[in-house]
Amino acid sequence: MKAIPLRVCAILASCCTLLLAPSSALADTAAPSLAELQRQVRELRDIESIKRVKHAYFRAIDSADLGLLASLLTPDVEVRFIGGDYDWKLKGRAEYVEAVGRNFNSQVIAEHNGHHPEITVLSDTEAEGVWYLHDNFYNLRTRLFTTGSAFYHDRYRKVDGQWRIASTRYERHYEIDTPLEKLPDIAVHYLGRHGRVVDRDCHTDALCRDAD
Repeated sequence: MKAIPLRVCAILASCCTLLLAPSSALADTAAPSLAELQRQVRELRDIESIKRVKHAYFRAIDSADLGLLASLLTPDVEVRFIGGDYDWKLKGRAEYVEAVGRNFNSQVIAEHNGHHPEITVLSDTEAEGVWYLHDNFYNLRTRLFTTGSAFYHDRYRKVDGQWRIASTRYERHYEIDTPLEKLPDIAVHYLGRHGRVVDRDCHTDALCRDAD
């Protein structure tokens, strides 16, 4: 039997090493760096924080919790909501909070649900998101029931370490308005006890500017 040259032995030994432990060798090569893993974790935490902000937003709207709503918005927030008979154009936190106070009043029953969030983190302090809205809205003053859906398009900004809504807009995907010949038998009415008492409906313009 001929002796195997030392160089060939060395090559065979190297091949055996790779064959016996390929997964660890490839894993070391393909594994993300610690910095990349940290970035991914930060992004996931930001996405979860933004979801919590939007969930709290819906809770604030439907319960007319104006203090909570204000804490979720940037001071310069921009709002544009287009529905069947309304077009809200609001600039600034004060205007938006006032519009909610006027319209989610003691003569209203509201239910807003946000689903299927699509959150994209753009930077350490900027993000955007799309939410699928479905809502039910009883206006007891005008005897009208509205149901429908829309897609929220939001921009978020991190301020002092907290994510806030910097802009929000939607245009109705569909809307159905049903006049109520008879008001429903209401056993519990949260906004009836906690909503603002108003003297007129401002749903069309949000701030009653159309009535001036």
